[in-house]
Amino acid sequence: MLFIKNATVYGPERLPGTSSILIDQGRIRSLGPSSDLAAPPGATVIDATGFTVVPGFIDLQFNGAFGHDFTNDAAPIWSVAARLPRFGVTSFLPTIITAPLDRVAAGQQVIAAGPPQGFTGAMPLGLHVEGPYLNVAKKGAHNPKYLRPPDRKEVADWSPSTGIRLVTIAPELPGALEVITDLSRRGVLVSAGHSMATYEEAMAAFDAGVRYGTHLFSAMPSLAHREPGLPGALLTDSRPLVGFIADGVHTHQCIIDLVWRALGSARLSLVTDAMAALGMPPGWHRLGDYDVQVDATSARLDARTLAGSILSLDRALRNVIRITGCSLESVLPTLTTNNAKAIGLGHDRGRIAIGFVADLVVLSPDLEVYSTVAAGQVAYTAGDAA
Repeated sequence: MLFIKNATVYGPERLPGTSSILIDQGRIRSLGPSSDLAAPPGATVIDATGFTVVPGFIDLQFNGAFGHDFTNDAAPIWSVAARLPRFGVTSFLPTIITAPLDRVAAGQQVIAAGPPQGFTGAMPLGLHVEGPYLNVAKKGAHNPKYLRPPDRKEVADWSPSTGIRLVTIAPELPGALEVITDLSRRGVLVSAGHSMATYEEAMAAFDAGVRYGTHLFSAMPSLAHREPGLPGALLTDSRPLVGFIADGVHTHQCIIDLVWRALGSARLSLVTDAMAALGMPPGWHRLGDYDVQVDATSARLDARTLAGSILSLDRALRNVIRITGCSLESVLPTLTTNNAKAIGLGHDRGRIAIGFVADLVVLSPDLEVYSTVAAGQVAYTAGDAA
């Protein structure tokens, strides 16, 4: 058992006063005012006086970290997952970008095999497959050699039960709407991205089942006042949740503020799109088929083409608060409840509530990650070797 006492708790709504949390067998068993709860005998106690406890962060787009790229080799998914709690991440979708489909199958096998014995860390909840059904005109760091039109037969066995949670597709491609309908009916979250879709094509995709947008503004047409395109559709239609990389590199800081004003906590989904260089020094790192040059702030194929990011999700949280002036309470759903609901797990993850998986982050007063609890186990404490 684990007992966290005397914390300011956001679940993501702020609880009154200070609260304590009892965790047993990986789930939250009791939650209430500290005056009403005491640590049971034998429980491990974390004194969180002066700290804030929030739900664990969920990253829906994560290509790799610590020198490992999941598209090239899915085997390190679990070893990377063990180190992600340092960023407050307690669950995530390993992302496989455009490549031969046997790379997707390899990722499915790693997920299906389950964690190694004694594993403590962030839980891979299934794959995000980003490609190969993308528009070559907005390929970004994806190898055009493997891009092709959507094929219903190729995705016939893709579902959450086979380890596929999210698929990014360019909805204007021939055959895309049929694939979108098939996948969404099987419970896969389908996203529009790496696309040249017009506004009308984007709306048709929403009608077919698209309920997410992959990294708003990146690998899309520019928003224009006479042709709003995919960005305009994502910003104004109430149906899709919208993924966004709040690093100040993929978009200007004023656009981060604009996106927050347009979408707010209801439809914004903070993601990192982090690649192998996250947690590593600057230099050359791998993303899919390409070597990417990484400096202190960005990852690039060349001067004009970004290739993933080196953003962590806790930094994205702080960035949004710093740039927009919003409150912690208002931004928390964008990396907790929104993301859990989008992939069909809002009943079990993304909140601090009795019966939910005990994924928690203890934040210092300056919103740095002090400690992370993943499935009821302390997975990171500041000062630990990482």
